[in-house]
Amino acid sequence: MKKNVIISLADANYFLLLNELIDSIKRFKESEQIAICILDAGLTDEQKKDLSNKVDSIKSADWDIEVPDSKVRGKEWLKSQVSRAFLPRYFPGYEKYLWIDADAWVNSWYPIELFLKGCENGKLSIASSADRAYGRVLRAEWFLGSFARIKSQNYKHAKSSGFSEKIARQVALKPHLNIGVFALEANAPHWEVWQKNLKKALSGGKIWGSEQIAMNITIYYDGLNVEILPAYCNWTLIEALKFDTKRNTLVEPYLPNHEIGIVHFAGKNNDQIRKDKNFISKIETLDGEVIDKKLRFNN
Repeated sequence: MKKNVIISLADANYFLLLNELIDSIKRFKESEQIAICILDAGLTDEQKKDLSNKVDSIKSADWDIEVPDSKVRGKEWLKSQVSRAFLPRYFPGYEKYLWIDADAWVNSWYPIELFLKGCENGKLSIASSADRAYGRVLRAEWFLGSFARIKSQNYKHAKSSGFSEKIARQVALKPHLNIGVFALEANAPHWEVWQKNLKKALSGGKIWGSEQIAMNITIYYDGLNVEILPAYCNWTLIEALKFDTKRNTLVEPYLPNHEIGIVHFAGKNNDQIRKDKNFISKIETLDGEVIDKKLRFNN
């Protein structure tokens, strides 16, 4: 049995994206040493048959924490917000678990190695939504001239999920950790604490984003160990990407123009790319030219 595993989840609507993610992984020879497992949140039988030839295991995702039907409203794919906190339960026997959202693809193998290395010795390995290329990380409402009310993603989600003012303030100004890609060892203490915080978030707020604020609280309030990786390990600001024509690869926009490791189409800004594989984006090259380019993975 392989020691480590990459896991993702999808429903029928995300099948093409999931398939591209898997293909982007398997094109690297190093992937032969790592298992790929899939959580099914509404895939068709035909889709699962197609995937079974590429992956090690497919299991149906459950509501591992009970959630009222009034919150689910038929959106079974929301199980991704819950089941990723219980990965060792679904796929036991692995040493390290690396989760990658289905709307992402692997451009370079190096970050895979970083995620797996970073989770050693009981740490969470993850990237944040704060980077020199990402711009504003907080919002401020200015009043009375020089006074401002600070608004942050962590604070907003903590409060809307029912956490105390003390906890919300503790996490408010911390760099937001993006749970779309992360790695943990099977015996890491984070699983249990994350599940506790997730149960609280699900009882007090919406399902969407619950797993993310729960993990941010696990790190910034409960104080569990973390290894925060560079943004190129989980790149979400697609409009800031540049293209290196000499190396024929996507890179971060500032020197040293490091190659992007995982391209992640998270957020509403990337709706068109997620929905249309042939969507054309305008990308600036390192030479200053602007080119038309499809950013979905193409094998």
